[in-house]
Amino acid sequence: MRKFITLIVVIASVQLTKAQDLETILLASEDASLLTQNYLNPAMVGLMYSMNGGWATTAKVHKKFGFDITIGVNASFVPDAAKTFAFNPADYPFLSVASGQNKLPTVMSEDDTEATIDVSIPNGDGTSRVISFDMPGGITEDLPVNAVPAPTVQIGFGLPFKTDIKARFVPTQNYDDVEAKLLGFGLQHDLTQYLGPLDKLPLSVSVLGAFTSMSVTYAMSDTDNSDNVFVTNGEAEFKMNTWTVQALASLDFKLITFYGSLGYNNGKTTAKMKGDYTLTYDVEDSNGNQMGTVQEEISDPINLNFEANGMRATLGTRLNLGFFKIFGDYTFQKYNTATVGIALSFR
Repeated sequence: MRKFITLIVVIASVQLTKAQDLETILLASEDASLLTQNYLNPAMVGLMYSMNGGWATTAKVHKKFGFDITIGVNASFVPDAAKTFAFNPADYPFLSVASGQNKLPTVMSEDDTEATIDVSIPNGDGTSRVISFDMPGGITEDLPVNAVPAPTVQIGFGLPFKTDIKARFVPTQNYDDVEAKLLGFGLQHDLTQYLGPLDKLPLSVSVLGAFTSMSVTYAMSDTDNSDNVFVTNGEAEFKMNTWTVQALASLDFKLITFYGSLGYNNGKTTAKMKGDYTLTYDVEDSNGNQMGTVQEEISDPINLNFEANGMRATLGTRLNLGFFKIFGDYTFQKYNTATVGIALSFR
């Protein structure tokens, strides 16, 4: 189990930190926040959709003191439109793309080609601070699937009044320079008991509400002395909070279960780049003649917010082999999500 928990940390954090030398974006000065937001957006949004998946594989709740242990993987597929972002020069007054292209890959693109960004910041005295840096490309080649994955380990427990409580918990884990932890809770309540004769049928109906919180911290080490960015106590911090409410229905037979749900997702993420950074620029006059270099000191330069919300609909099937279950489902939402897994369930 501990190895699987470590895998959760590795997979969930790689999409947030794999983009190499992301700190060089700070050379974009006041344009750095917007450039970072556009680059990271599909990974943040996709992870929030993935975190809301896999909470239930049947609308039928446990008998009192019944329980299950579920291991699954959710993978949210990034729409093609989100794999690139438009580079509109009007939005980036200090930047230009050396190649002249007007679209750049996001972090979730298959295109891992770096794009050279030219920076020119007027000093107000006829001179400018100038530099070039390489904008990282996509990272999906380094992921197990071409999607934003979020593995889960979950425990469900039957309470009185035909209600299940569910929990997802990953204690603080460390992997190289990454530290991550996750905590989630859910409640599922049976509605079939209020529907009279319907409780004699294999049909089950219930409602579910669930909340998940995850944090990932990445220690940014200064490994490249030639990138014009010197890092002191650098750290990237991501905090994600998601919740979902769903109405579930299932047909539960001895060997197979068919289940589905309709509901709503919501998620918010903050992404911060903390620490102290020394940026080195060349200084040029109006004719492009180099006049020397200048350094600029900045602290805690990035503070971004991401959101994901909208309706969801899920269809799935579960194979029941006694207490051993195998399940798979597909959720239709802004970032469609596939879920597969296994469970040990004792009613």
